[in-house]
Order: sequence, then C-alpha cells, then structure tokens
Amino acid sequence: MKRLFNLMALLVLASMVLAACGGASGGATLKIVSSLPMTGSSLTQTQTIVNAMQLRLEQASSKACGGKYTITYEPWDDASAALGKWDPAVETENANKAAADKSIVAYLGTFNSGAAKLSIPILNGAGPLVMVSPANTNPGLTKADKDLPGVTDSYYPTKVRNYARVVAADDIQGKVAANFVKSLGASTVYILDDQELYGKGIADVFEATAKEIGLTVVGHEGIDPKAADYKALMTKISTSNSGGAPDAIYVGMVVDNNASQLLKDKVAIMGDNAKVKYVGPDGIQTQAFIDGAGKDVAEGAYASVAGLPYEKLGPKGQQFKKDYEAKFGALTEPYAVYGYEAMNVALKAIEDVCAAGGNPTDRAAITKAVFAIKNFDGALGTWSFDANGDTSLTDMTFYQVQKGAYVSVGTFK
Repeated sequence: MKRLFNLMALLVLASMVLAACGGASGGATLKIVSSLPMTGSSLTQTQTIVNAMQLRLEQASSKACGGKYTITYEPWDDASAALGKWDPAVETENANKAAADKSIVAYLGTFNSGAAKLSIPILNGAGPLVMVSPANTNPGLTKADKDLPGVTDSYYPTKVRNYARVVAADDIQGKVAANFVKSLGASTVYILDDQELYGKGIADVFEATAKEIGLTVVGHEGIDPKAADYKALMTKISTSNSGGAPDAIYVGMVVDNNASQLLKDKVAIMGDNAKVKYVGPDGIQTQAFIDGAGKDVAEGAYASVAGLPYEKLGPKGQQFKKDYEAKFGALTEPYAVYGYEAMNVALKAIEDVCAAGGNPTDRAAITKAVFAIKNFDGALGTWSFDANGDTSLTDMTFYQVQKGAYVSVGTFK
C-alpha cells in the first residue's frame, strides 16, 4: 500500500512538472478577436485592418510574457449578406459569443459606431472585456452628449470603462471639416447624412461648427441608403441656394450606404466637383467609393481621415508600411495602421500585466492596463489614452481624389 501511495505521489509530481513545462513553452493560450464588417463595400478597408492585426501578431511570434502564453487571433465578420454591411443582429451575436468565451482577453472593434453602441454594454458586463476600436469616431461612445445627458454612462453598466479607440472622434473631425470647407472658399453648404449613429453624428458636429464660423447651412437632411438614385434630391439641392447651387455639399456617411450612387447623381445634376465642392468624412475615404462612382466622377472629391498620412508618420509608422507592403502589396487604405495599433495596444496590455506580476487571463487586469497606457511609442507616433479611452492624437488629414486615387492635400489640428 505504501509503495502504491509513493507511486501515485510520483505520478502527481510528474504531471505537475509536465504542466509547468507546458506553460513555459507557451501551453497557455490567450485569444484576441476582431469584429469588423468583412462583407460589403467596407471590405476594402477592413481587410487591410485585419491584415495589419495579423502582421503585428506575427511580429510578436504569437507569444507573450517571455513565451509563457500563446496568442491566437480570429477575425470575426459583423456584417451580413442580407444587409451588405454591418448587421446589428450579427454584431450583438459576436459580442455575446466573446463574452461567453473566457479565453478571449481583447475584442478589437468595431468599425461602425452603431455597432460599438450595441457591444460596449454586453462586454462591459463580462469582466469587463476590453474593446479597442481602430475606427469608431462617434463622440458619444466615450463622452457625455450635451443634448442627451447620461447616454454615454448607460453604455457602461458596471461603471467601469472598457472601451478605448486609437482614432480621434468626430467632435474633432466635424469641426476641422467645417473649417476646411470654408478654406476652400465656400460660403454656403448643404449637409446630407445616412441617418446612422456615425453619419448623422459627424454631420451634426459639422453643422454646428459651420454656423459658428459663418458658413451658411442651406439645408440638412437624411438620405435613404437604399434608394435607387438621388437625382430628385440633387435637383432640389441644385436650386436650394437662392435659386442656385450651394458652394459645397458635405456628406456624413459610410461607403456601404450608397455613397457612390449619391456622388454619381450629384455630378450628373450639378457638374463636376470643381463646381460644387463635395466633401465627406473617413467613411468615404476608401478606394471602393472611387471605384463605385468611377474615377472621372469622383475626381476632385474630398474626404478627411484622423491622423497623419503614411508619408508623414514617424519611423515606426514608416516601418509598418514597409512591412505591410512586403507581405500584402501596395497599401492605399488609411485605416490599416489603426488596425496595427489596436493590436499593438492589446499586446502591450498583456505584457504590462505580466510585468506587474499579474494574470493576463484576467479580463479586468487587461482592461485596466489598456487605460493605463501613456506616452506609448507606436506606429501612430507617441500618444496616450485619457480616462474616457480617447487618444491624445488630434491631427486630421484631408485627401482629394486625383486621377482615380486619394492624395493627401493637408493636415490640420
């Protein structure tokens, strides 16, 4: 009996040693997922974001904390073929799935602000599980809305913030856009939006700023993203300014919501974009928008994107672009580097938790580490998160379609 006990003790000890060896060789696994629209027109942008996330993880050899942990990454689609863009039902399903899978320590997304509105409270109650967005820009996701007090806080039922973003919000983008339109020589502007959280949000900021700086807003209305065409709307706009056309049209929308058709009908009714300036936000700063409208139709259109153009990024940003293009080919979409930085944030948080002697499988610890990031030297430059999860970077770059491609024409604060 004593020999049997000794044998069992040895077996238990051996299993403990093997388990320890397994952990030291990367036996424990941490999972990171992204939730982005991988179906529809946004794919030209989101595929580059996913590529960049995969690149960053490969550069880390899919390991963390001195090799003690293996990191896996799964890109999830939050769009549906039925809608041809992000789908509220799919995004909600993704968030619930992530909340239930305890191996997931970071949720990279979303792309659309309306999707984030649905996921934040679900993940907030799951640890909380941290979200790091490469693209959401609606201010209300992180900041109290002066017209809807308390709405932002309602996204965080645990009272602990779990959502951060590496891109500047629309309260900055909308203000800069209005000033940019005025700098083009415009004195009158007609505003359109796609009636989504992102599109209407940035259009509202643009309108408020336009009025503050002396731009006359001739009209502001929401469009039907599923309309067959917008010729009647553009005909109305063409005579909205004392019988003539306004100097500019500003559109708050994403490419998925019929943005190319809207531009085609604008040009058909009012002529090329040199006559009536056509300006939009980052939601239309994608090659899919140009290709959908046709390069001749799109010629001269403007769009803004948070941050610096690739050619003005620092050494780490330049290295990212070099590494990306060596693996995936020419990079024209602006949001790839934000995908890279979002993965950067997740990996840094994991490493910081380990360095402090913590447990990187603890979602709350990872969330806390993300919000503690300060003076981070990343691909976007040196930046910090504030208490709301917003980045300290506020640069905004405008691009113009020239010969079938977006070309940067100026960076503003």
